[in-house]
Amino acid sequence: MDRPNIVWITLESTRMDHTSLDGYSRDTTPNLARIAGTRDGRAFGDCHTHGVWTLASSASILTGTVPTHHGAGMENDVIPDELDTIPERLTEQGYRTACLSPNSHLSSATGLDRGFDEFTWLSADTLLEAAGPKILAKYALNCRRHGPGFTTDTRKHGTSYLMNEIAKRQLGSYADEDEPFFLYAHYGDPHHPYHPPQRFLDRYADDFAMDTDRAQRLGFYHHDNFHQLIADGCPFSADEWDALQALYDGEIAHTDELVGDLFDHADRLGLDDTVFVITADHGELFGEQGMLAHLVVTDDAVTHVPLVVHGADAITDHDGETVQHADVMRTLLDAAGARTEGLHGIDLREETREHSLTQRGAKRALKNLDRFAELNPEFDPSPYHTATLSALRTTEFKYQRSDDRAELLRLPDETQDVSEEHPEVEARLDDALDGVLETDGQPAFSGNREGEFSDAMKEQLSDLGYLVD
Repeated sequence: MDRPNIVWITLESTRMDHTSLDGYSRDTTPNLARIAGTRDGRAFGDCHTHGVWTLASSASILTGTVPTHHGAGMENDVIPDELDTIPERLTEQGYRTACLSPNSHLSSATGLDRGFDEFTWLSADTLLEAAGPKILAKYALNCRRHGPGFTTDTRKHGTSYLMNEIAKRQLGSYADEDEPFFLYAHYGDPHHPYHPPQRFLDRYADDFAMDTDRAQRLGFYHHDNFHQLIADGCPFSADEWDALQALYDGEIAHTDELVGDLFDHADRLGLDDTVFVITADHGELFGEQGMLAHLVVTDDAVTHVPLVVHGADAITDHDGETVQHADVMRTLLDAAGARTEGLHGIDLREETREHSLTQRGAKRALKNLDRFAELNPEFDPSPYHTATLSALRTTEFKYQRSDDRAELLRLPDETQDVSEEHPEVEARLDDALDGVLETDGQPAFSGNREGEFSDAMKEQLSDLGYLVD
């Protein structure tokens, strides 16, 4: 590859075992499977995120470093000035760079806009300026196919169709230019509340007993009350669980359709020397370890995500399945001739990964645990780590450790500590984790870095279910 174009698509809240790439019972991601199945494509079966929520994971993707190093989404909100971002490194090599984000955790408030020539933050207040009247009119004509139909309830309208049309316009602006480009797009619709277009929910309506109108109401009930629901032990009936997962799967299927459309659009534009990366920032919990959404735990349901790469021989030829986002980014930057010093990923042309590292900060976890206890005094926080948590995962085991305690889990079970049965494995992974935390995991800065979230950004985060001060 000679300075390839790079399109990096991050899907919000998409767990691997709800995709067609993992043998799921529903064909939710036929386009991801199609792209992976082409001669130049590849799907990785064992990709795990660096963080368990959007800020930490996105910061790791866009700095190529582990969460305790960049600090964002851990104890701080903002990446440090001391870290060069991926778009900054690519700009030095003559790349044009652009980012599309519908999430305030990926915005100027957290420093993750740094280095992009164009940064578009999508919200109710910015849609007209960002999309323009032509794209908005196109959505109005397609609002039943790609949305809830005509309604003034803004929570029912996702942003991914608009995102896709803006991304297609952006690719069109690059088509006749000589300079390479880096386009980063974060598709937000699989995030709760789960409210897919009706045609996608209808696909799965035979899998639950309630009618689809009631299922849609359940999706908003889950979203509006998920802290209380966690505090109360996730008291859903079997049919309610089935309906919630059908709603979620419908969101994934709709987003997959849009991603396939964007991929085909790039092909029609003749952008042949373009690498596509399609992955997720984290997964989603449906009762695993007593949690919903993507809170508190490092369970595989929230760390194991899809990863499809198309057009990068250095990556698609990699001899291994275990991979993390920083590995892909480092390999792409090297192919682009950009600086890679200070990045934490491995070079996928030369190395294979024995284990992945996922980290979860203490600040937000404690805030949520306190909220659960406030909502229900009988909520038991003892199973959960309150300090900063690091999870080292191999194909057989997950070793997670904080200042609270350490546990060795034999996969796929993530509830029973088996350290007494496998002391040699615990010792080996404990040493390996020490090695990571003493090197890559060291903070790149000291002190607090609070995000400068505008009122509109805070409102957006609150609408997404985050606890906002």
